[in-house]
Amino acid sequence: MIWSFFKRNLAWKIFSLLLALLLWYIIVRDPDLATSVTVPVLFKGMPHELEISSDLPDRVQLEVRGPSTQLAPGSLATAAVVLDLGSVHEPGERTYTITAENVSLPSGVQLTRAIPSQVRLNFEHRLERDVPVRVRIAKAPPAGYHVVRQEVIPDKLRIVGPETNVGQVKFVETDAIDLSLVVAAAEFRVNAFVGDPWVRFESSPVVQVKVYVEKAG
Repeated sequence: MIWSFFKRNLAWKIFSLLLALLLWYIIVRDPDLATSVTVPVLFKGMPHELEISSDLPDRVQLEVRGPSTQLAPGSLATAAVVLDLGSVHEPGERTYTITAENVSLPSGVQLTRAIPSQVRLNFEHRLERDVPVRVRIAKAPPAGYHVVRQEVIPDKLRIVGPETNVGQVKFVETDAIDLSLVVAAAEFRVNAFVGDPWVRFESSPVVQVKVYVEKAG
């Protein structure tokens, strides 16, 4: 009687037992662990007419948990925080909370928390403006000589960036020019530099500087 009970659906019982043993073996071999990983912050859907004028976090620390094989450095190499800016259409502050919905993780890995847990961005209108180029002299001409004239081509460069930042830039400066050996006319090709990190040049910042030096008296 008892033997008949065990013989009934024997194949399925053996299969179920083997499956249970296999699952147990997988769980034992690949336990659930936790770790911390630093991942990049990516942005998508950036509005065309706006600029971000606040500090941009380039990386965020994530505490995650999951199977040990999925927490290996190779598996987490593609993990990232992806913030969608597509809903931003006008200037102002926007706060983004980092959740599992905007974190890209391998299958089976779960987000425990993010540090920081939120990112606040400030958006401004984009502004373009032409500003004068100022020549910066590192060393003056030799003793007895002085600069009588200088030309910069082009004498203005267009800068682009957040409206507030661009409005505060009065001029851009060239790299320092050494005139210590110049006793006549000289030409230099140098880069211009804009001091505000949120402002950039619309095109190449290279300018040509012509300096005319004469003997004093």
